Amino acid sequence: MADTFMGFRRKNGSVGIRNQIAIIPSVFCSAKVAERIANQVPGSVYFRHPVGCSQVGEDLEVTAKTLISIGKNPNFAGVVVVGLGCERFSPYELADGIAPANKMLETVVIQTEGDSLAAIQKGSKIAREMQQIASRQVREEVPVSELMIGLNCGGSDMTSGLIANPALGIASDKLVSQGGSSILSEITELIGTEEILARRAVNKEVANEIRETIFRTEEKLRRQTQNSSNKERTHLISTGNYAGGLSSVVEKSLGSMKKSGNAPFSGVIQYGHQPDKKGLFLLDSPGHDGEVSTGEVAAGAQIILFPTGRGTPTGFPGIPVIKITGNPKTYSKMRENIDINAGQVLTGEKTFEQMGNEIYQEILEVASGKYVKSEVLGHDEQFCVTRLP
Repeated sequence: MADTFMGFRRKNGSVGIRNQIAIIPSVFCSAKVAERIANQVPGSVYFRHPVGCSQVGEDLEVTAKTLISIGKNPNFAGVVVVGLGCERFSPYELADGIAPANKMLETVVIQTEGDSLAAIQKGSKIAREMQQIASRQVREEVPVSELMIGLNCGGSDMTSGLIANPALGIASDKLVSQGGSSILSEITELIGTEEILARRAVNKEVANEIRETIFRTEEKLRRQTQNSSNKERTHLISTGNYAGGLSSVVEKSLGSMKKSGNAPFSGVIQYGHQPDKKGLFLLDSPGHDGEVSTGEVAAGAQIILFPTGRGTPTGFPGIPVIKITGNPKTYSKMRENIDINAGQVLTGEKTFEQMGNEIYQEILEVASGKYVKSEVLGHDEQFCVTRLP
């Protein structure tokens, strides 16, 4: 019998694990108004960003698709779009893109309302009414196949690839084997693994897409590092990674891929898009923690799983980020930020299988309503829309 969790069934059939109201500015000019609306309405979250205008071509298109897809994520019962009124990415286009998700949806435009104070007043009233409606919805039992998790990491050290990532891979495999979905990303940290990952593709077409995705990133990094005026800026891993015991990007990549376990890859997702089937996917994204999480949430992930060897407190608005460390010392120092101490494998207290099952059970509990530490502490730093050159 398949595992289940308690979630919020949406009108379009999708399932959310949180029931919040998203306040999404269509342009950076309306970000403060969106923030002040959210601050007045408990149970709402806002999405500050620096984009939506002075962009052209595919760069603007990626912004549009990402913001639309964030609004469609099933963790949000309703969305208030906040626009300025003269931006390139129209607030009405953003709202029209979200509309097929069939959720509560309204648009507030500052220039139409008269000023920012009037827009805050109107937006707050709308969000409060949405929140009252959302509060009456109750969780129901749903199969684990309704879950999609995003796999991310940051502040990696040598224990990440040796302990935390492989343990997470076991949990990911367990979810995918029951019809759920999982997303591996951070292409800059998969360099050198393309053939290993391609061998796990469901067919030759997906295998070629995996290779091409990683090759494109390699070529981009080659161009960027060749013309750098400061050789210290050409390192492909951070100083913190070096200090944590990692020697090169290839070593980091071999550990990073372990997050995805051993399941076959069903496809490659482009940034800002959602897959049309279930399974394990590769998301074409840079290695920046925020851009990765944002792309995974845009793809439909309701939870982010985040191994961190050195430790990081960051979170995502409206999306629980489960922090895992393979380093017992990091857990001891940052236990208020880290949810799972996978370092128990390193100390011999638990096996990989036991730790993988613990992570999987944590996924089910969080999906059913348990708050993770980044949520309790109000961390929301990981929302960051990627930009194209």
